[in-house]
Amino acid sequence: MIRVLNIVLLVACGVGLIGVYALKYQSEGVASRRLELQTQIADQQDQLSVMRAEWAYVTQPGHIAPIVRRHAESLDLAQIRADQFISVDALPMRPAAMDPDALTALLESLDAGIDPIAALIEAN
Repeated sequence: MIRVLNIVLLVACGVGLIGVYALKYQSEGVASRRLELQTQIADQQDQLSVMRAEWAYVTQPGHIAPIVRRHAESLDLAQIRADQFISVDALPMRPAAMDPDALTALLESLDAGIDPIAALIEAN
């Protein structure tokens, strides 16, 4: 009886030992993956700060002005006129809610093979 108990306990210790080693190696793998991700995040943050600095340089008016002067003829650029600005009250209101019956009719005509948009284009 004691011999059977000793064998069972020895097997249980072996299974526990294997489980602990598996858990240890798994946690080491997770820790190394975490370190890789932290390194990758730090590299990307460094790249992002460099890109922000480049963007700040590229968008400076002193950098843009010579480019605009060089390509002014081909781009046909003109200064903004005061009459191009409007107040918020002059903006059009949002369109009315879409008519579901009109949408259903449009989809049915498309299913039937009729293209109403092509008809409008040909009419003009």
